[in-house]
Amino acid sequence: MFAHMLVLSLTLLAPAMACAQATSVREARPVKMVVLGDSLSAGFGLSGTAAFPARLQKALQSKGMEVDIINAGVSGDTTSGGRDRLDWSVPKGTEAVILELGANDALRGVDPKVTRSALTDILTRLKARGIAVLLCGMVAPPNYGSDYAARFNAIYPDLAASFGVPLYPFFLEGVAAEARFNQADGLHPTAEGIDVIVKNILPTVEAFLGKVTAQRS
Repeated sequence: MFAHMLVLSLTLLAPAMACAQATSVREARPVKMVVLGDSLSAGFGLSGTAAFPARLQKALQSKGMEVDIINAGVSGDTTSGGRDRLDWSVPKGTEAVILELGANDALRGVDPKVTRSALTDILTRLKARGIAVLLCGMVAPPNYGSDYAARFNAIYPDLAASFGVPLYPFFLEGVAAEARFNQADGLHPTAEGIDVIVKNILPTVEAFLGKVTAQRS
């Protein structure tokens, strides 16, 4: 009788154990992430290991978060350029994207309508693919005037609200205009500057990845 009950119990437990194991495997599987950006994420003037995606991955792993990050940063890219290469820059199987584009639009004085349209297209297409997005904001330089800055700066919070995606307000927070954290051109972060960016954005990325992991089916 005891043996019969033991076999029955194990039989009933087996599906539950298999389900628990499957859930554990899903949670343990590294999140596949792409950083879609320009020279700020590509690591202009830096070694590959000092670029933002590599430093971010290391910081996340030190926190116990498993993630595989692809550096899809292209120096000189605008939001329109990022849109045009979206399909091959964000491969099949990607679960999350950090969208860091717009600095070159602002530096070149691109019409904010063009920037807004390109970012809207990117967000729409990523949403259609079921890919979570963390949008990184950019701030226009003052040389194009307050009207341009107001129109440009409003793009990121507007789109984050419209698409319901998290927003990191300013990618270069703590680094922009800080000579000690920038290369000689005054535009691109040094390795130390990248570390400042990573430190500042890390809590936002942790929360973002937590939601991505929780939503896995």
